[in-house]
Amino acid sequence: MPGTLARAPGLPPLTDDFSQPYWDAARQGTLLIQRCRTCRRYQFYPRAHCAHCFADDPEWTPASGRGRIHTWTVIRRTPNAEFAADCPYVLAIIELDEGPRMTARIVGESDGIACDRRVRAVFARAGETAVLPDFCLDRG
Repeated sequence: MPGTLARAPGLPPLTDDFSQPYWDAARQGTLLIQRCRTCRRYQFYPRAHCAHCFADDPEWTPASGRGRIHTWTVIRRTPNAEFAADCPYVLAIIELDEGPRMTARIVGESDGIACDRRVRAVFARAGETAVLPDFCLDRG
């Protein structure tokens, strides 16, 4: 649920008419990804066409919000003042159950972080209006 976690404001996400549904859903606690209407494959990051068959008809669809850690690292220092207050933090590439990979933070308890570890999406306020998908270890 949005607002249950908080982080330093960082930089606000860059939004446009194309990505706005993604950010609106995040504010509601839902992770959206795209699925091609032609080949039915999922993709992330959002695009105007399918990355697999190049059809120009991807649609937004709710993702399960579950996946596994593909790889991860601990950010201990950053040259970006906007993120310095959050250091150290865990940054990971998450392979969603639907297939695509996305970059996100791992939040919460860090004992047991490892490649292939199951995770689930949680949502964190970043500043006054942005809500970002993060992931935490799936204990269930």
